[in-house]
Amino acid sequence: MYIRIKADWLEDRSKRECVIPLSKVTPIQELRMLVEEEIGLEPKLQRLFYKGKELVDGQILNDYSVIQNDVIVVMKRHIIAEAGENVPSTPVKDNKSDITQPVSNERLVDSESQYYKIGDPIDVKLLDSGAWYEGIIDKILLKGDEAFDESQLIFRIKSAEHASVIPFEEDAQYENVRPRSYYTYKIPELKPGMTVLANFNIDSPKERGLWYDFNITKVGSVDIIGTIYIGGEPIDNCNIKFIQECMRIEKPLLLSERSEHPPKLTKRKYPYHCSNCKDEKKRSCKYCGCHICGGKQDWDKIILCDECDLGYHTDCLDPPMEAVPEDDWYCPSCKTDDSSIVKAGEKLKISKKRQNMPSNKTDSKRDWGRGMACAGLAKTNDKVSKSHVGSIPGVEVGFSWKFRIGVSESGVHRPPVAGMHGQESDCAYSVVLSGGYEDDVDYGNEFLYTGSGGRDLSGNKRTSNQSCDQELTRTNKALALNCNAKFDDKNGAIAENWKGGKPVRVVRSYKLAKHSKYAPEDGFRYDGLYKVVKYYPEKGKSGHLVWRYLLRRDDPAPAPWEKGGKQYDMIYPEGYLQMVEAKRKKEQENNNPNTLKRGKKRKPTVMDLVDIFNKKKKVNKFELGADTLKAIDEDIINKKLWTDCKAMANEGKKEFLEKVEEVFKCIICIELIFNPLTLKCGHTFCKNCLEDSIKHCSDEEYECPHCREKIGKKNSFVANQYKNEKLQTALNLLFPGYGTN
Repeated sequence: MYIRIKADWLEDRSKRECVIPLSKVTPIQELRMLVEEEIGLEPKLQRLFYKGKELVDGQILNDYSVIQNDVIVVMKRHIIAEAGENVPSTPVKDNKSDITQPVSNERLVDSESQYYKIGDPIDVKLLDSGAWYEGIIDKILLKGDEAFDESQLIFRIKSAEHASVIPFEEDAQYENVRPRSYYTYKIPELKPGMTVLANFNIDSPKERGLWYDFNITKVGSVDIIGTIYIGGEPIDNCNIKFIQECMRIEKPLLLSERSEHPPKLTKRKYPYHCSNCKDEKKRSCKYCGCHICGGKQDWDKIILCDECDLGYHTDCLDPPMEAVPEDDWYCPSCKTDDSSIVKAGEKLKISKKRQNMPSNKTDSKRDWGRGMACAGLAKTNDKVSKSHVGSIPGVEVGFSWKFRIGVSESGVHRPPVAGMHGQESDCAYSVVLSGGYEDDVDYGNEFLYTGSGGRDLSGNKRTSNQSCDQELTRTNKALALNCNAKFDDKNGAIAENWKGGKPVRVVRSYKLAKHSKYAPEDGFRYDGLYKVVKYYPEKGKSGHLVWRYLLRRDDPAPAPWEKGGKQYDMIYPEGYLQMVEAKRKKEQENNNPNTLKRGKKRKPTVMDLVDIFNKKKKVNKFELGADTLKAIDEDIINKKLWTDCKAMANEGKKEFLEKVEEVFKCIICIELIFNPLTLKCGHTFCKNCLEDSIKHCSDEEYECPHCREKIGKKNSFVANQYKNEKLQTALNLLFPGYGTN
C-alpha cells in the first residue's frame, strides 16, 4: 500500500506533497525515517497527524486505521533554546510596580431609597435578555465608600413566583428598576408616539415572548406597528400580536406621595420555559426539574450538565455529590469514558477487536500489510444495495481493475478476498474466477466452477489444499439457489429453463491466465452476467467431494474476447500511478534502473507502468441513447446542470457518469439523489431527506435547507408537488437498477 505525506510549510514546492510506499504494519519510528528520506526533516523534529490524531512512537499505522492514499500531515517541531547562565533565575523587579495602587472598597452596606422600600413589587430589566421581569425588592444597598446618591443605589431583586420557573436573584442598578406596571390599556387608548410595555417574541413574532419597551408608530384595526427596545437597541417595524395586553409604564413616586391603597396587580404571561409540563410548579418534570426524580425543589442543589443542559439534584446522583462543582460537569449519559481517551504523551489505546486480530496475536514476522488486499476500502458503491442482483449501474462489460480492491469498491464483487458473494437465504450475487481450485474449467461463454470450503485455512492462510468434503451450505447454497430448479442438497439439480435463473456477475482474474485463454493478461476484468445451468456433487482431483456448478453467459453486451467486445483502460487506485512515478524517479536518482533479479521470469517493471501512465490515452466518446437524451432534454429545470454533464461525455462513459453523480448529489445525504424533489429555488433533494429535514421546523412556513427560500406553509405543504419525474427517469436510464434501491 501507499500513503501521501503533506508538508505545506516547506519552501520547495515539489516536496510539499509526496507518495510513500509502505506496509500497514510499518512502525511510526520507521515512518519517520521514510519521511526524512523524502523531505529531509529529522525524526525528532517531526510531528505526524492523521485525522486529528498525532502519531506516536510505539504504534503501527494499522493502529490508526490508515488506508491507502490517505494523507498524513507533517508539522515541524520547534525546539525552544534553553536559557543561558546570564539569564536571571528570578524576575527583575520593576521600580514602577513598587507603587501601591489603591484598591476600591466593594463592600456593600444597607441603605434606603426615597422612591422604593423593601418588599415593593417592581419591574427589573435583566441585562442578558434586555427584557423586563416582575420582581420584588429584597435589599437596598450602597457601596460603603460612597456618599449617598439615589442613582448609585443597588437593588437586590428576587423574581416573582410566576415570572420564572427557576427563581433568580439579581443585583440591579437604579436605571434598570421601575415600579411594577399594573394598568392595561384598552385598544382605543393606544396612539402613535406612546411608549408602552408590550409582549414580543424576537424569533417567532406570532408566538408569545418576553416584555419589552415598545414605541408605537402606527395603530391599525387589528395590529400595532412600532419600535421594540431590546436592552436599549431599537428594532423598527415590529408588529405586536398581543395588542390587548399593552401596559402602561409607571414612573417612580416619592414614598411620601404614595397612596395608602396600593393598586391591584395583574400577573403577566411569559413564554413556557418547559413545553412538557407547561411550567406547572407542582407537577414533576424530568426536563425542567431534576432528570432523576423530576422534582423542582431545592434549586440551589440542581446542577446542569454542560452537554445536554438537563438538571440533576446533587443528592439524586449515584454517588451523591456534596456540593455543586465549579468546573464543567457532565451527567452520566454524556460523560465520556476517560479510559478510552488518549492524553498527551500516551500511546494509542488498542481496542479488544484489534487486540484479537491475527496480526497482533501471532509471533510471525511476516509483513502482511504491504499488499493491496490489506489496504482497506477507500470508497464504497452506494448506488445499489449490497444484495443487488444483476449488473451494477455505471459498470460496463470489459471494465478492468489493477487490484482486487478496486473490484470491491465498484460493487461488482464486494468481498475483498472471498471468491463468492451471496447469502444462503437469498442467492449469490457475484463470483471471481482466479484459478484457486484445480477442478475449475473455463470455456469462455461457459465454465465449470467449484464451490468453496473443504480447506483448512487455520493460521490466517488464504488458500490451502483440499482436505475434506464440501457441503452445500452458506455461499455454496446461495449459488445453487440461482439455478431455476428445485433446491436439492444431496443430488444437485438441472435448470428447467436456465435463462430463468437469477444472474451472477462474473469477474476473471489474471491469475487464471495459466489455465484459460479467456482470462485478462493483467488485473481483474468484469465479463458480464452468467446463469447457473446445473449444480452437482462430484469427487474432485484431490479425492474429496466438491460441488460443481455449470454457468453459462447470458448478457446482451458482447464478451471482451468476442467480436465487438469492448476493452477499457485499466482502472488504478487513486494516487497509485503517482506513487509509481515517484518510485521511478527515486530509482533513477540511485542509478539503479533495473531492480529485477536475474534468472526469474520478467514481470512488468515500475518503468513499464509509468510508460502506461505517461502514454496518451485513447478517449472513447460516450454516445447517449435516444431515450436518455429525451429524458435529459425534458428536465428543463436542470438544463444548465445537464449541459455541464453532457460536455463530459467526450471524455468517456466513466467520466460522464462520475460527473452526473457529482452534480446530482443530495446535499443532505451526500449521495446520488433518489426520488428527486426540485424546489422553486432550483435546488434538488431526495424526497426522504427533505421530509426528514423539515419535519422538525418550528416555523409556520417551510424553507429550503440550502438557500432558506420559503417553499410552502406547514399545514398545506405536499412534497409530491415538487417531484421531478423527468430527472428520476434520466437517472434510472443512466444507472439501471438504481431506482430499486
